Amino acid sequence: MLAVYDQALPEVYGFVVRRCTDRRTAEDVTSETFLAAMDSVRRRRETEPTMPWLIGIARHKLADHWRRAQRTPEPVDDLPDRGDDPWDAELDRMVAHHTLGQLSPVHQSVLTLRYVDDLPVAECAEILGRTVGATEALLTRAKRAFRAAYPETQPQPSGRGGHA
Repeated sequence: MLAVYDQALPEVYGFVVRRCTDRRTAEDVTSETFLAAMDSVRRRRETEPTMPWLIGIARHKLADHWRRAQRTPEPVDDLPDRGDDPWDAELDRMVAHHTLGQLSPVHQSVLTLRYVDDLPVAECAEILGRTVGATEALLTRAKRAFRAAYPETQPQPSGRGGHA
């Protein structure tokens, strides 16, 4: 398992850190992932640890983290400073990541599983312990919340036919 750990740690941590709002949480979830993997290998000696298996454990540990966070919300930092960064795509990613961090943990989890991990709704439902119908409804509410929280970049027309 130690050889697998050395090889898998960067990939598992990379998977987790792209889905968390801070490095401390990513480190904790990564640690929990490897502890759970070690326990599983100890219980079932025939278990062969593979990268997809470890990523699956990490995905479940992230879902556990989001459930815990839903019960004990943490404050969210302000939007990152836009500065003179010429890369609009990177800025958009940062704003989207921040916006996601403003949502409830259950909304974060369903949007991340569906759109970052690109999982089908049925698999998201299984990971979150919900029915497919409940997950679809949750996904609809989460998308609505994300759109409402996303900062507007263009002035909107006033609706009176004139200028805003």
